[in-house]
Amino acid sequence: MSNLKEVRTRIESVNSTMQITSAMKMVSASKLRKSQNAILNMRPYASKLRELMQNLAPYMGKSEMAKYTEQPEVKKVLLVPVTSNRGLCGAFNTSIIRHTVKLAVEQYNNLIEENNLAVFCIGKKGDDFFKKYHFQYTGSEIQVFDHLNFEHIIPLAEYFMRLFVEKEFDRIVFVYNQFRSAGTQVIVEEQLLPLELPPQKIDELDDGVSKYIFEPDQQQILDTLVPKTIKMQVYKMILDSFASEHGARMIAMHKATDNATEMLKELKLSYNKARQAAITNEIIEIVGGAEAL
Repeated sequence: MSNLKEVRTRIESVNSTMQITSAMKMVSASKLRKSQNAILNMRPYASKLRELMQNLAPYMGKSEMAKYTEQPEVKKVLLVPVTSNRGLCGAFNTSIIRHTVKLAVEQYNNLIEENNLAVFCIGKKGDDFFKKYHFQYTGSEIQVFDHLNFEHIIPLAEYFMRLFVEKEFDRIVFVYNQFRSAGTQVIVEEQLLPLELPPQKIDELDDGVSKYIFEPDQQQILDTLVPKTIKMQVYKMILDSFASEHGARMIAMHKATDNATEMLKELKLSYNKARQAAITNEIIEIVGGAEAL
């Protein structure tokens, strides 16, 4: 009977877990739909904004914003891994952490030895890991996912811009999951600063006049466009990671629910066999007792 009780307890436990994973799967599916729409609508705008900036790059000249395109000698690097605040999303967080460590060791090993490689974490899971790791730790942002919109990203993006302009770091690289589909997330390394612009020549018309008409003026447009492009790139990367997180969690909870369903079938079969064996033993004892009398 003790065996029956143990199996029955396990059945109740697995059934309770299955209900939780099933509910989490539905919640993640709902959030995925919203975050997927957000990133898919965002990408064309961010791409066009970056393209516009690249087309206007030759006109930067003495623009104050040209400082974001300078390519200094790389002596100090900041890595920014983007993880989630919660778990139960498969290998979503561990893959980012491992890739960040691998990137640091393979490409910036000399900077690690000189203590010139630092990490700034976006997301609690990465923060928990790198706080205790031997890389230089500069801080974290874990509240950005609570109210994810462009206004809340601006201070974070300005922080990275300030670090670069003030020569705190010569290169800032994001490591994040790029959303492809609910079941596919690709780890991407993207350099935020300095801005990588293709070499271009100023396109001019036959009369020597630039083909672009700047309104209100060239300086004001460039000084507004470049910072906005940088902020938009930060927003896009975090949106990508956010959608990937919900996709990974939905798949993980779907698999967990399927596994729980299979386990329930096996446990119920074991329970019925044990119950049948117990009933058979009782009948044998009754028959044996009757024969003895």
